[in-house]
Amino acid sequence: MQRAKRSRALRVAAGVAVAMGGMAATPADARITRIEITSVQPAFGGAAFGTVGGYERVIGRAHGEVDPAHPGNAIIQDIALAPRNARGMVEYATDVEILRPAARDAGNGVLFFDVVNRGGKRLLSLYNGAPVSNEPSNPGDGFLMRQGYTLIFFGWQPDILPGAGRMTMQVPVARHADGSPVTGVVRSEIVVQQAANTVLLSTGSFTGMTHAPYPTAATDHRAAFPDGFRPTLTMRARAEVPRQEVPADRWRFADCDGAAPVPSETRLCLDGGFQPGVMYELIYRAKDPTVLGLGYAAMRDLPAFLRHSRADDTGTPNPAARADGAVQTTVIHGTSQSGRNMRLFLHLGFNRDEAGRIAYDGMIPHVGGGLAAMNIRFAHPGRAWGQQIDNLYPAYDYPFAYTRVADPITGRNASVLDRCEATATCPRIFHVATALEMWEGRQSLGLTDPLGQRDLVEPANVRTYIMASTQHSAAGTLPRQAPFGLCQQQPNPMTHLHTMRALLTAMTGWLKDGTAPPASATPRITEATLVRAEAVNFPRIPANGYDGVQRPAVKFLALTNPLRAMDFGPAYNNADLTGIITQEPPRLGEREYGLLVPQVDADGNDIAGIRAVHAQVPRGTYTGWNLFRAGYFEDGFCSLQGSFIPFAATRAEREATGDPRPSLEERYPSKEAYVAAIRDATARLVAQRFLLAEDAGRFVAEAERDGLRPQR
Repeated sequence: MQRAKRSRALRVAAGVAVAMGGMAATPADARITRIEITSVQPAFGGAAFGTVGGYERVIGRAHGEVDPAHPGNAIIQDIALAPRNARGMVEYATDVEILRPAARDAGNGVLFFDVVNRGGKRLLSLYNGAPVSNEPSNPGDGFLMRQGYTLIFFGWQPDILPGAGRMTMQVPVARHADGSPVTGVVRSEIVVQQAANTVLLSTGSFTGMTHAPYPTAATDHRAAFPDGFRPTLTMRARAEVPRQEVPADRWRFADCDGAAPVPSETRLCLDGGFQPGVMYELIYRAKDPTVLGLGYAAMRDLPAFLRHSRADDTGTPNPAARADGAVQTTVIHGTSQSGRNMRLFLHLGFNRDEAGRIAYDGMIPHVGGGLAAMNIRFAHPGRAWGQQIDNLYPAYDYPFAYTRVADPITGRNASVLDRCEATATCPRIFHVATALEMWEGRQSLGLTDPLGQRDLVEPANVRTYIMASTQHSAAGTLPRQAPFGLCQQQPNPMTHLHTMRALLTAMTGWLKDGTAPPASATPRITEATLVRAEAVNFPRIPANGYDGVQRPAVKFLALTNPLRAMDFGPAYNNADLTGIITQEPPRLGEREYGLLVPQVDADGNDIAGIRAVHAQVPRGTYTGWNLFRAGYFEDGFCSLQGSFIPFAATRAEREATGDPRPSLEERYPSKEAYVAAIRDATARLVAQRFLLAEDAGRFVAEAERDGLRPQR
């Protein structure tokens, strides 16, 4: 507690010093050297939002440079091999887009940064309920605008390819001092959902055609390199079964979609084509790694400039500054892969800018457990951590938690906050996850010791919120009949929207007014709500056809996504997810970490965490897990998908199938009973500050208008 108070005091003192000295434009204070504005237009068709009024959309590029000799940059992998300008600096450039109040002082004084997901913008969807789009033309219900936030989207992932409004970033290629190419081993897991003759070398379940591949060092895959290395391609039906090597005469580095194969450094083709439901694994020698870790420098330097500088080095005004010159509060949000990269950004010490100031006052990693693989030579930052897909990529190296705790498996004793605590630059953190991260994403390691034997006590600057009975990202319109895509059950529709904006409001109050936020809401070992998977009391739900459609019976296999320490070779630093990988695939340790999952009630819904309105007034069973269908990694976790299994409409219907869960008519015998249940649930959530009063009113009004509409 004393350490947290001292950290806060230093941050306040730093803020006062900046305010007294005014904004600066000197290169020592901000490493963004030039802002290039290409467009300033009214946003959302000129619509006005309450007392804040209209918004403007600013599109441009930020050009930055990094001193490779500065201690804060030395940890960037291959920074020493990056080309330098005449001042000895390493340069980068990134897309920037800003949605700001047209009346510059009408906002709430918060710069809200979106760590875009694979180049895609997410803030308007997650907080405003707008359709997912990289072109922010639809403001949804305008929540963020009515509150007066300035939204900042920026590129930070240098391997994202341009296109479809994606935010991109340009960084240099690492080269040896003599100009010769840097080479190294790369493992690319290739999974397709449709048959394909040719794929990019970077093709995966989450990377597709959006991520730039590393070119092969030689297109003749049959010729061994001088050290004896030879590329290999293998295939298997599941992650846990042995690999089978594909004969060398069946594949090549080439584009085979034309009349004849054309050799290619970035494409791979296979006789007979790549097939869905098969995991292919290419291990090859690549060349020309980009200095990906500069993405963390941009993530650090952009808020430093937008918060403290009046203008860039050429005199272009700061496009996010208030007219009154006040220093604004900075909050950063990232969903999924972006949240994991925020955590590594923090772990590596980047929340301290080159002038020694805090970059972000608040952080909201959303569905982003674990860390990330970007500060690695030939890294694949777009990869995930699935139980089947992307299972062997760096994502869950220790430390796992914000609390310092000893790890008996690696012998280390650390926390994600070690570096920022040493420099008094830790932000206030809301770590927000779902039931799916508990099941598939190993999220319990952030709540317990590494063996899963005891609950952890969080630092004073951290809150953790587990959204009960939710999946990674809420399903849209539900399918009504099997097959449900790649999964056995239809996905989980439980929304994050109302919880996330209540939490953002709490974070803003914590930072600006000092209002303490709600206590963490998580399952716990001591309350028997965090248990081993085999101890979960999931109901036996039979196949059902309540709406005339036959659905598959629910399988509950007590799965987790097992984790062991991974050895990628002596040049890789597991403690910081940094370095050079020389061992592919990695060697696995013998001992497993202790993974736990949420306990459920008689309906199969989670007992602990933030139980949103429809978790308290359910229309079915909402899970954080789903299983792949037959022919596609069957009975493995269906990546990032939960399940929704509806209740029967009547008692007679459920008894006919042997369903133990009470039907809708048994739970809500009248419209009035349903409305009363909604009122009670919303009142509880508002009192807990997990639901805003305006959203509670919408839930009640919808129930009064429509009654009970089963989610089917």
